[in-house]
Amino acid sequence: MIQNSGVYLFLAFYGVSAGLLVSAGIFTVLLAVGLTPRFVGTTHTARKILLYEGCITAGAVIGTIFSVIPVMGQAGKWLREQLFSEKMVEVLDIGGEVFLGIAGLFIGMFVGCLALAIAEMLDSIPIFARRVSYRHGLGIAVLAVAIGKLLGSLYYFWQGGICPG
Repeated sequence: MIQNSGVYLFLAFYGVSAGLLVSAGIFTVLLAVGLTPRFVGTTHTARKILLYEGCITAGAVIGTIFSVIPVMGQAGKWLREQLFSEKMVEVLDIGGEVFLGIAGLFIGMFVGCLALAIAEMLDSIPIFARRVSYRHGLGIAVLAVAIGKLLGSLYYFWQGGICPG
């Protein structure tokens, strides 16, 4: 029994260390890309930068908790079934779907901005445009890629790719 507790302590230490390393890498990428200052500059809300940073950190922490402990995501389902009538649960389900749609839109915009910021940081778009002698319509090409990714992801989710069966 004592030997097993040493193994568990080692695994806990290893897991926390690996998690800290991964989170440091993610926040380093966000910092190097300069996505938060870019959002602040675009929206002219410099006095709210701590709110931006807090929301990004809270999103990372909450997302990690829900992905590591999936039961946490089911706590709301149990709670609403205990507190509300069956009709109210249906209304909450519709509200939840609307909320998920809006949240998905914002998450998609964030991921798209991050991908474009990384591509811009690496100067891959201008280099590609020069290599293929592409002078005009670069914005249309980027928009076409974004629309293609949107339609592809909608098709993926429509076909049940996330939960097959």
